Amino acid sequence: MDVQHSQVFFPGNLPELFSAWARYPNAVPFAGGTELLWGQGKTTVALPLNILSLDKLAELHHITRTERYLEIGAMVKISEIINLGKTVPEVLRQTLNGIASPQLRNIATISGNICHTSRRMDASASMIALDARYELRTAQGIRWISASRFSAFSSPLVFNPQELFTRIRIPLEQWDYSIYKKFEGPYVGIESGGVAVFLVRVQKNILTDIRMVFAERAILRDKNSESFLAGKRLPLDRKDAMNYVELWKTYLSAIELSGELIKAKLLNFIESTIIDLS
Repeated sequence: MDVQHSQVFFPGNLPELFSAWARYPNAVPFAGGTELLWGQGKTTVALPLNILSLDKLAELHHITRTERYLEIGAMVKISEIINLGKTVPEVLRQTLNGIASPQLRNIATISGNICHTSRRMDASASMIALDARYELRTAQGIRWISASRFSAFSSPLVFNPQELFTRIRIPLEQWDYSIYKKFEGPYVGIESGGVAVFLVRVQKNILTDIRMVFAERAILRDKNSESFLAGKRLPLDRKDAMNYVELWKTYLSAIELSGELIKAKLLNFIESTIIDLS
């Protein structure tokens, strides 16, 4: 029986990558490889016929910081971002610290976590809450897309044909209150039950911005509840806090999660978090 061996390309720059991709349209970009190899557990792993290694693309490994933004290349390892310390928004640093083990965080790239095809992984929640934007490139040009549009609800990721995720731009805005919560799923140690992040901005005791994002198999964010609380004075009136919870209950009643237990845990988290502001 003939055995087909994988062909791996190691482009040194983006023009070389897109040239190889044009010759082999079925080629698969390869970053840290954690999603591709996940769950195979065999002596011989199954790989795509044609692989485009991103490892030698220097610009995808860059991290830059300005007064307003933190920019992170697609090939930056999760552990590298954590090691930046307070340069990284607190809620994102907590989220990344909660991903798998230190060994895996040394291998996995930030783009691999965001671009997971079967579910919305941990980093997506923080990126959406922080209004991050993603740079996507083709051989013809560059476009930027918001994290929320890229990972909208349960829709497929919004890649065009032969488009590469290359960079993340995260606004460095001040948040007065931030919480990260990771939920245990039905298969402890194998798959999480999702990640929630909660951000609040306050000015002169007025709640000016509130964001609650949950990432699991889909992205959940109820903008009606956010609009309801915007402009309220702190400490929150308890009635307003409970109305916020009721808006989330209504929103979740039409949403399918992995199970009712996760939905109940999420509502408990939302209620306990908002009560802390009242």
